[in-house]
Amino acid sequence: MVFSSFTFIFIFLLTSLVVYHIVPYRFKNYILLIISLLFYAWGEPVYIILMVLSILFNYLCGQYIAMLRPVTPVKKSGVIPKIEIMDVEKEYTVRGFQTQVKEKRNLQKRAKMSLSAAITFNLLILGFFKYFDFVIQNVNHLSGGSLHFRSISLPLGISFYTFQAISYLVDVYRGDVKAQKKFINFALYIAMFPQLIAGPIVRYVDIERQLMKRKLSIVKFGEGARYFITGLAKKVIIANQMGEIFEAVNMAILSGEAVPVALSWIGAMAFTLQIYFDFGGYSDMAIGLGKMFGFDFKENFHYPYTAVSITDFWRKWHISLGTWFREYVYIPLGGNRKGRARQIFNLMVVWFLTGLWHGAEWNFVVWGLYYGIILIFEKFLFDRLLHRLPAFAQHLYVIVIVIIGWVFFFSNDLNGAIGYLHGMFSLHKGGLFDRSVLFTLMNHRILWIVSILCCTEIPNTFMMRQGYYKWRKLVTDMGYIALFLVSVSYLIANTYNPFIYFRF
Repeated sequence: MVFSSFTFIFIFLLTSLVVYHIVPYRFKNYILLIISLLFYAWGEPVYIILMVLSILFNYLCGQYIAMLRPVTPVKKSGVIPKIEIMDVEKEYTVRGFQTQVKEKRNLQKRAKMSLSAAITFNLLILGFFKYFDFVIQNVNHLSGGSLHFRSISLPLGISFYTFQAISYLVDVYRGDVKAQKKFINFALYIAMFPQLIAGPIVRYVDIERQLMKRKLSIVKFGEGARYFITGLAKKVIIANQMGEIFEAVNMAILSGEAVPVALSWIGAMAFTLQIYFDFGGYSDMAIGLGKMFGFDFKENFHYPYTAVSITDFWRKWHISLGTWFREYVYIPLGGNRKGRARQIFNLMVVWFLTGLWHGAEWNFVVWGLYYGIILIFEKFLFDRLLHRLPAFAQHLYVIVIVIIGWVFFFSNDLNGAIGYLHGMFSLHKGGLFDRSVLFTLMNHRILWIVSILCCTEIPNTFMMRQGYYKWRKLVTDMGYIALFLVSVSYLIANTYNPFIYFRF
């Protein structure tokens, strides 16, 4: 069940909100957990057992790690004071201190081993469902064998809720958060339906207090509704229409037609806009739904296509994923603290894993490494040169790099990506330009203009500067109502309503 559907909006969400807000406060977590499990069971009735077992396993692991972790950590130096006077009382005190230090170190060691075992188990479950066929395929290719595929379907949201569970365990081990004692609260953290299927990846430290107590108000509910409507409009008005343009161009290329270079670029540009408004719109809907139920999730996209460098782009795109890899992979590997060579290695590991996380195909791995290499070059070789360029040139550089990167992302495999890129840079088949290019641009000219404008802060800035506050608020509210009605009309008129990140 996708957020941009009649079933979700007018049946599931409406019913859920009514039930949630009429029950006493002490029962709200129970009700929201039941709603979340029903939401997941709607699309994955079998794999809900897997998610429940994952919740139970990680809850018990969190309790065990918290029990082992000493209340007062031992200093890293672990220096034991020298014994100056060897009288009986002094010797007894020092020996007692030595025993205490030893016990704390043993507990820390057991806690670390337990954390490693729990993370390994989580990753093995994720790896089995997401990468088993990929591994078998590559083993067969390298060895010439014929091992059978299992054609395992990927449980919805497993990449997201696995990462949330791992971040919780690590934070408990580090002492950044206390282990959640109430099983219902922990289960709600993992299974909460607004961010369950496609994020944003919510860290436990960010909503720990909200699980205990959160503010519910008409103002917050209205803010959430506006977020949801904005995301819905991005999805059904812009992303779906751009998706149809992309699909038409991509199908022509896959069928072997002589597609001109300009049209190949237009197809890639259409996907560039589609995935932003698709995933960004879904994140806005998730944030809005969270507010309707009293939760505040952090922003996941911040106008990434206005970036002036690729480094800047990845600070603004899928912020929660970038934060997760920085906090739980890059920094534990050593970050930038162990010299340039080690920093480069750490960056490549992070981007290899980032690509692999998105999909079990080599084109995703190449996509990750592509960005890793560009970020390394940008950081160590031409950072100063890039900042000396005019703003327009910086934006153009980012857009070209990103468009090329999305080709690896949307292709079915690496050969498909290479074939599409060949069409973008080769005049061999279709030439540079023909009537189809002009038709695609002019027939959808309003869509292109609106899409590009909505990638910037211009619409928001324009609305904030118009008239007095009371009139602006009235006009804005009426605008959101109109936007919702237009979005619903698009849902009625169009059957094309995919969600790209469901496959991750």
